[in-house]
Amino acid sequence: MVCMNSEDLEAVERAVVTMRRNMTRRTFARLAGQGEAPATYDVLDVVEAAEDAAEPATVSTVATALQVDQPRASRLVAAAVDAGWLQRVADQADGRRVLLARTEAGRAVSEQIHEFRRTTFAAAMADWSDDERALFARLLTRFVAQLPGTTRPLS
Repeated sequence: MVCMNSEDLEAVERAVVTMRRNMTRRTFARLAGQGEAPATYDVLDVVEAAEDAAEPATVSTVATALQVDQPRASRLVAAAVDAGWLQRVADQADGRRVLLARTEAGRAVSEQIHEFRRTTFAAAMADWSDDERALFARLLTRFVAQLPGTTRPLS
């Protein structure tokens, strides 16, 4: 194990735990006034990540990514379908399997979510220099990529 300053490690741990707790509480959805179904936004993130990776998205993909059971994932997907954000598509290679794809409305909602998050992050870093923001982006991306069990960040 690499020897590191314990105060720095404790600071990183506290920051990551605080961030995780806030994300678990769906802070961004509440701040954006989108509290009606914030977990549905997580489903859009999962499907978008699968699309970006040119991988199939299924209810099982959603369950695994969100760490919820299959029935919960099915309800979340159904809510996204009912909202018009996702559509179910027959898998041409396996007729028994149903794939998920964002609709045009779903892509628009995804972009709204991204824009809101970016605006929130920009406000948090408003008094940072361009160099500080660039360094933070590089280091945070590298940090997240090296955590065990982490999926690749959305592009």
